Parts: sequence; structure tokens; C-alpha cells
Amino acid sequence: MPTVTLPPKENALFKRILRCYEHKQYRNGLKFCKQILSNPKFSEHGETLAMKGLTLNCLGKKEEAYELVRRGLRNDLKSHVCWHVYGLLQRSDKKYNEAIKCYRNALKWDKDNLQILRDLSLLQIQMRDLEGYRTSPDKVDYEYSELLLYQNQVLREAGLSREALKHLTTYEKQICDKLAVEETKDCLVCRSLWKMLFFYSCVGELLLNLKRFEEAAEVYRHLQERNPENWSYYHGLEKALKPGSTEEKLKIYEEAWDKYPKGLVPRRLPLSFLSGDKFRECLDRYLRMNFSKGCPPVFTTLRSLYQDKEKVTIIEELVVGFETSLRSCRMFSPDDDGKEEPPTTLLWVQYFLAQHYDQIGQHSMALEYINAAIESTPTLIELFLIKAKIYKHAGNIREAARWMDEAQALDTADRFINSKCAKYLLKAGLVKEAEEMCAKFTREGASAVENLNEMQCMWFQTECALAYKSMDKYGEALKKCHEIERHFVEITDDQFDFHTYCMRKMTLRSYVDLLKLEDVLRMHPFYFKASHTAIEIYLNLHDNPLTDDNKELQADTGNLTDKELKKLRNKQRKAQKKAQLEEEKKNAEKEKQLKNQKKKKEDDDEEIGGPKEELIPEKLARVESPLDEAVKFLTPLKNLVKNKIETHLLAFEIYFRKEKFLLMLQSVKRAYAIAPDHPWLHQCLVRFFKGVSESKELSETVSMVLKQEISRLFGESNAKSFNQAFLSKHSSSIPHRLAVAKMMYYLDASTQKKAVELAIALDESLNNRSVQHNPHFGEAKDTAGMYRAECHKIYPYTLAFMPPGYEENLKIAVNGDVSTETEELANDM
Repeated sequence: MPTVTLPPKENALFKRILRCYEHKQYRNGLKFCKQILSNPKFSEHGETLAMKGLTLNCLGKKEEAYELVRRGLRNDLKSHVCWHVYGLLQRSDKKYNEAIKCYRNALKWDKDNLQILRDLSLLQIQMRDLEGYRTSPDKVDYEYSELLLYQNQVLREAGLSREALKHLTTYEKQICDKLAVEETKDCLVCRSLWKMLFFYSCVGELLLNLKRFEEAAEVYRHLQERNPENWSYYHGLEKALKPGSTEEKLKIYEEAWDKYPKGLVPRRLPLSFLSGDKFRECLDRYLRMNFSKGCPPVFTTLRSLYQDKEKVTIIEELVVGFETSLRSCRMFSPDDDGKEEPPTTLLWVQYFLAQHYDQIGQHSMALEYINAAIESTPTLIELFLIKAKIYKHAGNIREAARWMDEAQALDTADRFINSKCAKYLLKAGLVKEAEEMCAKFTREGASAVENLNEMQCMWFQTECALAYKSMDKYGEALKKCHEIERHFVEITDDQFDFHTYCMRKMTLRSYVDLLKLEDVLRMHPFYFKASHTAIEIYLNLHDNPLTDDNKELQADTGNLTDKELKKLRNKQRKAQKKAQLEEEKKNAEKEKQLKNQKKKKEDDDEEIGGPKEELIPEKLARVESPLDEAVKFLTPLKNLVKNKIETHLLAFEIYFRKEKFLLMLQSVKRAYAIAPDHPWLHQCLVRFFKGVSESKELSETVSMVLKQEISRLFGESNAKSFNQAFLSKHSSSIPHRLAVAKMMYYLDASTQKKAVELAIALDESLNNRSVQHNPHFGEAKDTAGMYRAECHKIYPYTLAFMPPGYEENLKIAVNGDVSTETEELANDM
């Protein structure tokens, strides 16, 4: 059917429909659609039907929308509007390839339509159809000029300096920004290099690549004059001057000491390559400058040195000496002839020592120094932060949360302290208190949790997920994980807003950075943490499906006497009444919040195309196939986070339960390539070996491949001898011994006693000892009590090792303090 031309009146209404759509006035747009379609002459007008369908789609009425758009298209196959609208509909459902086809059809009937070309280009870049995207129409002069400059930047970043100069010379007449051309030319031919520092900060690196070392050294010296505290400038100067010995390298920094007497960076960097007496001498000078000035981050700047035991010893000797001398004579050393130090110097020395002893695991000493500092200055927030951190590292997260709350109380207007306190409360399992803490900075009249979700506050949601997981509230934990997943989907979809914006503004460098980020978006630590948590929960739900509480209660009450049953019923009624009152209160608060958010929600629903499916914790925790849900979180990790061994070990755990032996093999091989001696990987290998040997449903081809690979991984030994060999190789490491003990019992239940003895050894000769390796013993209460008492002597602050009176505190064991991995031993033994 040919395109129907509307008369002036209806044509004016149609233009108003388009304007209403552009301004998101969807309900007004529907009114104008109705006015046109109510006319019998235009009741089947294709473009109006299509626009009505597009508008309804924005209101969440998807099925009706598709019906109208297809009807409109059938009535007017030559209309670029109908094809364009059909493409927009497909795009809203993320059917990007289908949308591209629709846009191409639209261009057949209106090849110069700029809006359709823009929409097509957005989808092409979204799908990384770079060839299709390249054939876009030519840009206006200014845009083309900016594109040429961007091309030149790419050449320079690639180190093709000569090619970059030739490129500028060739296209100089087509570049509008003549100043940029001249400055870049100067940069490339090394005329007045330092006037280009603001325009191209990597000139020094370019010169290094061209092996023009003298000129590069000059550039880096000028950079140092601009900012003597920039680490990279000194590293660049080192590369340019190419010192042949430690003495020559130190000379570079000694010159900087004379030139910048107050500079801290030129005094810090030599500490990384110096040793012995020279290290002590330079460290002494560096620490005195920092302590006198009162520089809180000094320990952070030195933390990388703690990998060298000799340097750690020197640091401790120097700073302990400072503390002793400052307390006795208010000088760094009794032999000093200088003036006395102010009292704050001693404070910062004690602050440093507290962090030092915390770093090396001597928490009692750390607390002693931080308590002395707090006693002298009880209003300094940093002291309470460190005290909370010490308790956290010592395994007492509840006490850590209490001290972080003390820090927050000193400055209730500090958002950082507020967030830090909320994080510690979540780690302690105090979710409600954490929400109340965050509510101090969230929007008034709205739920703090909803507001944080709206703001995509993922640190809060990941910590919430871990807290709920530790309390076995799997539905609530999964809700947080899925909320984070939705954030990443939204971030991906938000690319559309920037394709046109960046091209319009010609911010090409930022645009390319955005595209690179989006390509690896789910590599982000927030996504990895949420996925890791979700996968672990789904694995647990597969192994231990949730039961019906009512049925479980009926089974329990069958063994009670009448008196006990009556007592239980009374208790249940009281609990039910209390829960009902709390629920009514909660509903009243929620109703108030909903009223305040109602209008905003309606506007948002129109903008995003209808409300999203609600995440219901109970429903999330009772999915039909937990493993399939786990795979959804795993897939992005396998594609983007291949360098983390946890990715492949989680994959193995899923495929092991699915009995997918080839995928199991793939997972352990990838993990083996990263860390062949990882304790968790060892357990996976043993289970894989046993699973293959006991399976009777493998095809001949698969069985042959598996046996060949097992022979390569295990050699000629069987699973038991492989386990024993792993113990012999790592006999002094507690995590490895624990892995061997678990597999020992897994392979032969009769070895329980021997496995427990292996797991609980606490000899001083054993290394990698920490509160993270805390085995459980099932019904072996005597052994558990003895082991707890011994551990309590070593870790007196850890809640997990407190005497029986503190058992209720064990429920707040949190991620990173008491390993959930080791708790599995309780179920195995």
C-alpha cells in the first residue's frame, strides 16, 4: 500500500505526536493518535499506528505495541517512519541485529535521514560492527578536523613519531585548530618542548621511544619543576639518564633533595632500591620529616617495603627508638642537638607503630600503641579508625564496628567515616544498623536501601549480600547480587546516551576510553564480588535445597510432650504477635515512602518503558535450577576474568555438580596454569580424579581424552597417592594441610581421626597461619574445644576462638575473618 499523505489538520496532529514522544509526554501523544485514527479515512494510517505502538511500548504495553507497529508497517511498507519505529521497538528489546535490519530498510526510502543514520550508527558501534560504522556520512569540516587530530594522537600514542609529523603536514589545511598543529609540530621536532607540557603530557615517553635521551631528561626536569611530588617524573628521568649503578641512581635523587628540600617523593623513592646502612640513613631522614610535619599517610607510602624482612626490621628499630626517645626527651634521639619536637610528633610515631605492628600480625602491641595515642588525643578520628582496623584484622569484627562507630560519632558530617562505619556494621552482620547509618546521608523521605540502589551504591550492596549470606538469608543476599547485575546492564545500555553526545562534542579520546571500558565492564571488582557470592549461594542451594518451614515444624513437634507443645505454641504466638506489630510499623513507613516516591516512579516508568520485575527474596532462593542461575553469573567471568583462579574453580564446582566432565577438565586446566599448588585447586583435582574413575556413563572418546589428561596431571599415581604427594610437598603450610585433610576424609571416611589431627596441627614450624584457617569438627566436641583453646592463646581477640560463653558471637563470622571454605570440613567429618 502506498504512503498516505495526511491533510494539513491531521499532519499537524502527527507532528505533535512526534514532539510528545521526544519530550516523553506519552499520554498526550496517545490522545493525538486517537484523534487521527478516529477519522474513518485514516483509521489504518500506517505511520500513526506505528507511533501509537511506539508510545505504548514506552508505557510498558509491549504486546499491544508490537501488534500496532506491525499493522502499521503492513499498511505502509514504503514508509521510512514505520521501519524506523519498528527498529526502535526491536532496540528496546535489545534485539540489536533485527533493529539494524529495520534501520537499513528505513534508509532505502529516506537515505539522507540524519536521525535514522545516527540511530543506525549507535547500534553498529554498540555491536562493534566497525566496518559498518566506518561507512557513516562524512562529518562537517570542524568534526573532520577533530577526527584528524585524534588520528594524529593515535599515531603519537603508538610511538610512530615520524608518521605523526607526516600526517600533520599532509592534512594541515583541513585542520581548523592551527595552534594545535603548530604546537604538535613543535613537540614532534623538539622545538620548545616544555611549552607543550600542558598539551601533551607524554612527550618525555615519546622521546624515550625515539632514544633521544638528553632531550627526554630535559623534559622530565621541567616536569619536576611543575610538580616535584609526581612519582612518574622521577622514573622517567631514571630511564633517560640510564644510571649504571645504585650509587648513580641515588645521585639523581640527591640532586632533587638539594633542588626541592621539602620534597617527600624524591626521598621516598630511593628506599625501594637501597639496602643496609644507606637504607637506614635515608629512611631516618624521611621519617623525621614526616613525623615532624604530622603526615598520617606515611605508613601507607612505606607498606610496599614490608615484603623485605630486613627492611621491616630496620623500620621497627628506628621508629621504636624514636618513640622511646620522644617520651624521655622530646627529641628523635638523645644525641640530637636540635630543638625539641612538639607533642604531636610522638602522637604520629605511635600512630605509625600501631599500623606497623598490625601489619606484621602483632595485634596486642598494635593496640597498646594506639591506646596510648588515643589517651593523649581522644578527639583525633584517625586513631579510632586504626583501632577499628586492628580489631578487624585480629578477628573481632564486632569490637571493630564499635570503635568505627566511635569514630563516626566524632564527626557525624563526614560522609567517608559514615560509609566506613556502615561497612563495618555490615561485616558484623548488623544490617539494620548499617542502613540507619547510611540514612544520615541519603534522600529524606525515601528508604535508605532503595535510595542507595537507585544511586548504584555497589559497595553497600556487595557488603549487604555478604552479610545476608553469612546469616543464611540467601534470598536477601541474592537480591543484592541481582541488583548489582542490573546496574551493569544499565551501564551497558547507557552507552546509547554517549554515542551521539561524544560524537557531537567530538570528545573522541574520552569516547574511546568509554568503549574500551564497556568492552570489559564485567571485569570490574564489584561485578566479580557479586558474582562470586551469587555462585556460592546457588551452589549451596543446589546441595541443600530450602525446606518447607511448616513441614519441618510439624516433624519437630511430633516428639514433644503436651506441656512442651503448649509452651512452644505460646512462644510462637508471642513471636507472631511481635512480628505482626513490627510488620505493621514497617508497612506504615513503607506506605509513607511510597507516597513520596509515587510521582517520581510514574515518571521513571514512562521513561524506561515500564516497571522492572520485582526482585522477591523468597522467589530468588527457591529457583528450580540453581546451577543454571549460577552459570548466568559465571559466563561473564569466564570471558573477562580469566586471570583469577577463583573464576575457574567456581566453574569447576558448577560443572562438577552438573557432571560435565569435559568442562570440569577445562576448568582445572585453566586454574592449573595460574596456580598449580592452590589448595582449592588440589581439592578440585582429587574430586575430578575420583569422579572420572567412578563414572560409568562416559563415551569411549570422552573417556580416552579424560584419561590422557588425568595421566598428565596426576602422573601414574591414584587419587590417594596424589593427595599424599601434595602433603609431602607442602607439609609446612596450614592451608595446604587442611586441603589434604579434607580430601583424605573425602576419599576414605575411615581416616577421619588422622584427617582431624592433620588439620588441627599448630606447630610453630608451620607457616601461613591465620584466623582464616579455622577447621570445624562436626560432632567431635572435645577436639573442637581443645583446638579452640589452643587457638585462643595464639589469637586472643578472635571471636571464633573465644570460650564457650561467647558462642553466640560466632554467628557474626564475616567474609575475610573466618573462612567459609574451612567450615565445610565440619560437614565432611
